[in-house]
Amino acid sequence: MSTPSLDIVVAGVGGQGTVLASKLLAQAALIESLSVRTAETIGMAQRGGSVLGHVRIRADLPAASPLVPLNAADLLIGFEPAETVRALPYLREGGTVVTAHKPVEPVSATLGDAAYDGTAEVAYLRSCEGAGRIGRLVLVDGDALCEKLGSTKVLNVVLIGAALKAQNRESARETYEQAIESLVKPRFRALNKQALAEGMSA
Repeated sequence: MSTPSLDIVVAGVGGQGTVLASKLLAQAALIESLSVRTAETIGMAQRGGSVLGHVRIRADLPAASPLVPLNAADLLIGFEPAETVRALPYLREGGTVVTAHKPVEPVSATLGDAAYDGTAEVAYLRSCEGAGRIGRLVLVDGDALCEKLGSTKVLNVVLIGAALKAQNRESARETYEQAIESLVKPRFRALNKQALAEGMSA
């Protein structure tokens, strides 16, 4: 079963599958008969702009904002280091961060001279874990796992799998497979289920 009360923020850039990740998290909660509210805030560019997904799960969710308040998220799932750092203010003290460590260069970086390789952002996340700001930091080699799976389009599900493992919720695998059945096109379901398994075993 899911934790009866769980606030999740999903952070990435347009085109990475962040919205589907939020939908899968919400659908899994609904399958477990929990109440859920979701919202997305999307940057200016469809691809390359910042995207934040908010997923609020409760056993009984009263009428409230679907947006996770600052310093309230139990779990932050990041699709790349800079967006993870940008979303860190949403994480509660001691919360869990699961993030892919390969950077996705933003449009602003391609227009200027500044190089961005994600090293400083990963170092900052590590320092936050060392200081106790982050309770648990999980860095995922999304590139390697997606290469193994033969598709870069399943990073979102890989990260969900890694997040389940980080929260000791491997028993929820079947629920998330049902969510994949509900939301993913039939020809991609097997691949996404495999991505979930790879994320959980990474």
